[in-house]
Amino acid sequence: MTLPARKLSPRSHPPLALHDRAIDDLRFIRETMERSASFTHVSGIGVVSMGGIALLASVVATQSPSVMWWIGTWLATAVTSLGLAAIAMTRKSRAAGMPLLSGPGRKFTWNVIPPLLVGGVLTVVFLQGELTGLLPGAWLLLYGTGVVTGGSYSVRVVPLMGIAFMLLGTAALLLPTAGNLFMAAGFGGIHILFGAIIWRKHGG
Repeated sequence: MTLPARKLSPRSHPPLALHDRAIDDLRFIRETMERSASFTHVSGIGVVSMGGIALLASVVATQSPSVMWWIGTWLATAVTSLGLAAIAMTRKSRAAGMPLLSGPGRKFTWNVIPPLLVGGVLTVVFLQGELTGLLPGAWLLLYGTGVVTGGSYSVRVVPLMGIAFMLLGTAALLLPTAGNLFMAAGFGGIHILFGAIIWRKHGG
């Protein structure tokens, strides 16, 4: 006589461990917060420092013996300023106990980089076409575009700063003979003004 197969009760299946369930819930909450949070690690001190470096560069650039020296001065300033800003943001994020390239941080970075790369390409094109007078306007406009798009994941003052750069870049394209003055007003003055606001309202 064959015995009927024994049916397993629901209790025969081990329930999901409580700590595993809690970890999954915490992971979900963390990812949700990262997607919805603002990138607040833009350093006001770093932005003000970028402005100070740019003002110094504008003075040096006026003494440049050639266009290539002028361009080299500003490109070196850009590399130095962006490196300084990255260091300042890293320190601010560490002080807050959060990774710099969190969800909003990654979005901020990936939105800022493309306009800067386009600026590099246009620099080469304008040099080949002897259109160097348009470089200040293009640089200001593209930098502002990157700040606006990246700033959409940050606090409100950041995209507003980008809009200011875009407006100034447009004016520089219309008045190419005053390029160095626009560079000083933008990368110097706007950085210092908005950096001070970020420093006061959002720390660091």
